[in-house]
Amino acid sequence: MPAARESLLDAAYTALTARPWSDIRMVEVAAAAGVSRQTLYNEFGSKDGLARALVRRETDNYLAGVARVLARGGGGRSTTRRDGAARVVAAAAWTLRTARANPLVRAALTGCWGDRLPAPAAAAEPAPGELVGRFCAQAVAALEPDWPADELPALGSACETAARLTLSCVVAPPAPVPPGAPPGRVPAQRARRDQEAEAVSRLVRGAFGRLAGDGTQGAAGRG
Repeated sequence: MPAARESLLDAAYTALTARPWSDIRMVEVAAAAGVSRQTLYNEFGSKDGLARALVRRETDNYLAGVARVLARGGGGRSTTRRDGAARVVAAAAWTLRTARANPLVRAALTGCWGDRLPAPAAAAEPAPGELVGRFCAQAVAALEPDWPADELPALGSACETAARLTLSCVVAPPAPVPPGAPPGRVPAQRARRDQEAEAVSRLVRGAFGRLAGDGTQGAAGRG
């Protein structure tokens, strides 16, 4: 029952945004999804099974978003490095946005599972290293068709570095807007998002700027 399954996962996620996982009852999830409790148990077996499916869906959706962002654009060989850096920057920015908005994705990326979320053992979450590896693999797969063959090892290194630097920004975001910043100019939340995006952009472009070639390093330094 694919429709019922998605409705149940949606209901579970909505409930999780409002209160701790330990307080969520299966009967409430079933009622919110408009199905019977038996249907819920038939689909997931237990509350732990529901947690595992929910974490897997959210991380799969995150990785699908990474793939979509990386697939956009694309250039010829003359602009491969610059274009590649831009596409990985976009994937990194997607990662920051998703981790900020989705507590399950953030926990899976960082390994930091708070009291409000399913217990890591119950959720059987992917390890942060697994997600970093998949981010890197997707970046390499998206960029390598137009990349010079003799530079593919360097591309792999740049993508791995970019993935790890992106994770570092999720784990330890830039400092918030200083208290003395002029009020009313830009809301603090938006300013912090801009700071995070700028920080990860510099880091990722720096990783690609180490590749010899068409001036990406200079562009990164000016950014």
